[in-house]
Amino acid sequence: MTTRPDGNQEPQKLSKNNPREIFGWKIYDWANSAFYTTVVGALYGPYLTQLTQQAVGENGVVLSLGQLGSITAKSFFPTCVSVGVFLQVFMLPVLGAIADYTNLKKRMMALFCYLAVVANCLMFFVAGRMYLLGGLLFIIANLGFGASIVFYNGFLGEITTEDQRDKVSSRGYAYGYLGGGLLLGLNFLLVKSGARFGISTSMAVRLSFLSAGLWWGGFAIITFATLRARGPEKSLPPGKSYLTIGFSELGRTFRELTRLRQTLRYLLAYLFYNDGIQTVITMASVFMAQELFVSKGLETDQSFLLLIFLMVQFVAIFGALIFERVAQLIGTKNAILLSLVIWALVVIYGYVSLHTTREAWFMGAVIAIILGGSQALSRSLFSRMIPQGREASFFGIYEVSERGTSWIGPLVFGAVVAATNSYRQAMLSLIVFFIIGLLILYFTDPAKAIHESGNLLPEEAAGVS
Repeated sequence: MTTRPDGNQEPQKLSKNNPREIFGWKIYDWANSAFYTTVVGALYGPYLTQLTQQAVGENGVVLSLGQLGSITAKSFFPTCVSVGVFLQVFMLPVLGAIADYTNLKKRMMALFCYLAVVANCLMFFVAGRMYLLGGLLFIIANLGFGASIVFYNGFLGEITTEDQRDKVSSRGYAYGYLGGGLLLGLNFLLVKSGARFGISTSMAVRLSFLSAGLWWGGFAIITFATLRARGPEKSLPPGKSYLTIGFSELGRTFRELTRLRQTLRYLLAYLFYNDGIQTVITMASVFMAQELFVSKGLETDQSFLLLIFLMVQFVAIFGALIFERVAQLIGTKNAILLSLVIWALVVIYGYVSLHTTREAWFMGAVIAIILGGSQALSRSLFSRMIPQGREASFFGIYEVSERGTSWIGPLVFGAVVAATNSYRQAMLSLIVFFIIGLLILYFTDPAKAIHESGNLLPEEAAGVS
């Protein structure tokens, strides 16, 4: 321990690439993916949409917004996603800035983690006409999820050197797909076989929500036991509080981004294409439920939705590892560009060809292969473009559009489906995000961005090691 001028102690400078600490970091992906797969990805959207439709009609009005239109039963869940993330637009960058000036990053991560876990567990009680409460709990859980991920991602640059980040980030996603997939498999068995034990489908789905919260909160204990708190790279200026420094640092971060032109360009590309990715993921279960079942007058097959997302989870493990190798062969940027071309083809396929469960299986398999690679490589590449000591501040901005926290895409999706009563047109509208993101990324120079931020390229870091 070292002592500051104010007499307080702070943790000493800790080494990087510690296997035990890296393992604990990856376990958080294993833990929180339970919420993302079982709740966000597979079950909560269709469940909440069905509750809302039973209360107000198939596409009845939940809330009239006057000249701005209406929130309908079909657009209610996408709107909840958008509201939760819109709040994060203001909250997460400030939280990240505060974390850079304190050694409370781990504690703040734990606080928001368990806030989200509690909201997740309370989803078990959402039934009958409680769709508004269900929407509120989802907003709180998604907000806590996003906030905890800001601090989680901020640790990546602190615990690894530049030449290890693609590997560690990809393995973290692989852990997440495996952990989320295992729980999703158990929940699939519960939903599929619950009737044999006198458990209704609705109760099985609600128990699945509860299991996701308990899984998340339980395994996160390992992360918080192994991650080590680092002291801040800089001390709090005189006359500043942690709250005021959070807002001033947010302004500083944006000003710094105007200097780091290539990093800013990359971040803009990411905000667009990841908006598309997250919207496809969060809306896929609702899209398939409505187009394959409800529009044909059939009852939604919840076990089918669980099974297809279960397949995505396990295939995505190999997808993340495959794209790690692809990045080694053609470069990280080119590997991401390749994935974006495939993402654009996926939404076209969903609009034109998705009419049967067999075609849904094919679409799910393609998504699985590109999902992990595009996200893991994006995170590791961005982590190399951040000045040292500014990790949480920059990842606070990055997280505005990270894993299920994008809001423009769901808002567009919800507006299109409300206006056209067509999920297919809403799905096709997302291609705009992939095209814009791809074009901006194409004209971004990652090597220049890395050097401008004062960091080394992976090959340079390996040479130093």
